[in-house]
Amino acid sequence: MSKEIVVIGSGLAGMSCAAYLGKAGHRVTVIEKNFTYGGRLQTVSEQGFTFDSGPSWYWMPDIFDSFFADFDKKTNDYYDLTRIDPGYRVYFGEQDHFDLVENLDELKRNFSKLEQGGGKALQRYLDDAGEKYEVAVKKFMYKPSLSPLEYIHFDLIKRLGRLNLFRPISKHIRQHFDNQKIIQMLEFPSLLLGAKPSETPALYSIMNYADIVLGTWYPSGGIRSVANAIYEVAKSQGVNFSFNQPVNKISINTNKATEVVTNKSSYHADIVVANADYNHVEQTMLPKFYRNYSKSYWEKRTMSPSALLFYVALNKKLDISHHTLFFDSDFNKHAKEIYDGPKWPSEPLFYTSCASKTDPKVAPDNGEALFILIPVAPNLVDNEQTRKSYFQQVISRMELLINQDIKDHIVFSKSYAHRDFISDYNSFQGNAYGLANTLFQTAFLKPKIKNNKINNLYYTGQLTVPGPGMPPALVSGKIVADQIDIEIK
Repeated sequence: MSKEIVVIGSGLAGMSCAAYLGKAGHRVTVIEKNFTYGGRLQTVSEQGFTFDSGPSWYWMPDIFDSFFADFDKKTNDYYDLTRIDPGYRVYFGEQDHFDLVENLDELKRNFSKLEQGGGKALQRYLDDAGEKYEVAVKKFMYKPSLSPLEYIHFDLIKRLGRLNLFRPISKHIRQHFDNQKIIQMLEFPSLLLGAKPSETPALYSIMNYADIVLGTWYPSGGIRSVANAIYEVAKSQGVNFSFNQPVNKISINTNKATEVVTNKSSYHADIVVANADYNHVEQTMLPKFYRNYSKSYWEKRTMSPSALLFYVALNKKLDISHHTLFFDSDFNKHAKEIYDGPKWPSEPLFYTSCASKTDPKVAPDNGEALFILIPVAPNLVDNEQTRKSYFQQVISRMELLINQDIKDHIVFSKSYAHRDFISDYNSFQGNAYGLANTLFQTAFLKPKIKNNKINNLYYTGQLTVPGPGMPPALVSGKIVADQIDIEIK
């Protein structure tokens, strides 16, 4: 039975959900507060330089392939992928770096140079992570997680012990390795994308498998190409988009959402899907009685980091990798400054992406488009003085570590942090990635995809299952679309 469905927000999860709902024959309208689609997959363009302003890592290509296949398409119908080699370089100090090369045999040999038996240990670690990946992606990831009972079946129970849900990834890594450089390289995805390694379940070693085995990729045209592709898929399924329309409220009648009211218009709805920030939807669009979660509930969640971002245009070429991690400061200290006693970090770790090393179109000849990210605690006071101070700090450290001049070759720079995440995306506490990947914020312990009191209101995106990141966003949209179809049949 065809339904009139309104999706609030055109991030990847919202567009994914809309595409699947359109394919199922529903009449779907996506309402977006900003001037264009894509959520955080935007660009900054100026003076011939183009920067992906949000996500910069393309991991888990199988998830993207699966999405496009559901619409009888292939990924290369929309963009070509280049595997980056090395996936990234890590600086531990001056003249002290390590490359995560694509060739696994070479990588194992290099691990053995850092630690005796390191290559064999890496293979054992990846074999274990690969098994987790197979179970997590095929058995866990696509579940709506409305009830713990969804996870009670023989195959999952049989393999539950192997998933290491109750062992922190920090301990799991140290059971395989002693070398601190190796440990930091394997812990970094959980720190930058989720939570303290000591509070992240070892299940998330799947990120190391995705990183090392499945590879780090670059889509032609940049990450924005992904948003363009999902938008095209949604449009091909008859989905309509309305931009520049912030939603003011969701009208409720006898426990049903009946209308979505924007600053310009109103939209009748048989079903509403919210892809906007979950907390923002509940606190500003719904009467208190109809909210799944209270303000205090959200304040007690462990959020993943926010980010201080810099987009830096250079009029010279750098000898640098596409992706580079700068771990020349205290890894554990920075983690504590994000999660234990939230504050601006004293000596932050940071990360750079230089897409112009792979894609010459994003910068003029003899120039570089440099993206810098510092993970920081959410809910901090964000001002220009703080931004300038950190910019000077990281540029100076970069110059020292890569032994190249940068300051004198900056054409322009722009920054982005908490207040921008809030302004552009109504992001709770200015977070960049959603909820931290802790044990008690995994699967059915995440905020629910369905409103408990409004039987036709659903939620999708990074604050619900399966979690933050581009691949989970695509899956989140499919989960909600599938659940809607189950419930209306």
